Amino acid sequence: MIRITDPAQCSGCTACLSICSRGAIKMYPDALGFLYPYVEESNCIDCGMCDKVCPFQSTNIQNEISGQQAFAARHKDVKEIEHSRSGAVFVALSDRILSSGGVVYGAGYDEHFRVIHKRAENKDTRDGFRGSKYVQSDLDGVFVNVRTDLSNGLKVLFSGTPCQTAGLRSFIGERKLKENLYLVDIVCHGVASPFVWRDYLTYLENKERDRIISLNFRDKKIFGWSGLHKESFVFGRKGLKTYSYTFYHSYLLRRSCNECPFSNLHRPSDLTLGDLWGWENVVPGFNMDDKGVSLVLCNSKKGEDLLSFASPDLKIKPVDISKCLQPNLQYPTHIDVNRMKFESDYVKHGFRYVRRKYGEVGIRYQWKRGIGFVKRHLKRLHI
Repeated sequence: MIRITDPAQCSGCTACLSICSRGAIKMYPDALGFLYPYVEESNCIDCGMCDKVCPFQSTNIQNEISGQQAFAARHKDVKEIEHSRSGAVFVALSDRILSSGGVVYGAGYDEHFRVIHKRAENKDTRDGFRGSKYVQSDLDGVFVNVRTDLSNGLKVLFSGTPCQTAGLRSFIGERKLKENLYLVDIVCHGVASPFVWRDYLTYLENKERDRIISLNFRDKKIFGWSGLHKESFVFGRKGLKTYSYTFYHSYLLRRSCNECPFSNLHRPSDLTLGDLWGWENVVPGFNMDDKGVSLVLCNSKKGEDLLSFASPDLKIKPVDISKCLQPNLQYPTHIDVNRMKFESDYVKHGFRYVRRKYGEVGIRYQWKRGIGFVKRHLKRLHI
């Protein structure tokens, strides 16, 4: 039976939960809201399936890469790009799956903007999957639903983090079922705490004395595609507000993100999508309006076929993959040495305390910002 003795060796993908025929596995949150499996031994028959399906232990989670290709891509409809995080490639891919009678799974919002994976049969529901969501999504029941759709002969496009797609790939297992499963992952920085995100929203609503009715993690209408990473919120009465949530990057990540086995070019998915930073040097003139351009990695023949299927809606140009290697295509995100101290402070003192201590309003942040300013000033003076 599966036993998580090292939290860094579990991504919370729910593959073990989904494979258990006895219902002996339950997912419980830790102090930051990250889910981990626990086995009810009285119901366990020790079949070993949960260990076998775990993407951190399975040997069948990555594609056999032969001639991996990289592309710059963006949607031909600029309106689709304006409503998407990068070049709206996901929209083109999912449109084709939906038009063929298939279904799409992606990260969306539940009540009060809790991030969960959802199922879409139409474009309206699918549109809720657009944009960045820097919080780990809840996959409760999703893998089983995907298998049901595949068993019913539907084409399924599943998009998520590479650890999620690896878990689903391992769970589905059967080659025949996987023929209609298209896996799309993202160039992932890491997943942040669901509980801190919940408390952050509550803090903002209390501060504004108003209810949030919509939000955007990276609002390029305000800051541009390559601009600042800030969130914008629309409140019921007060309209648009922007806030900086940058402190989550190092302190709020799941511990497995520090040892992610998928932060490289050996991807577990058919396609990998990300922002194509540095496009000016790689494909000059491709993104002159600066509204967004996507990096697309084709990791399998199936991925090549899906991109070709969506190509009538896309502008695509091959690129040299060696010139597009973002950090998380080379190595995992380094988690701050104070990560565990942050968690301890959050448990003891709550959100407002850690926001002051670790966030953009705190002394630690202001001190680092001041040191950075001094260094830049001295550099300009050649000191």
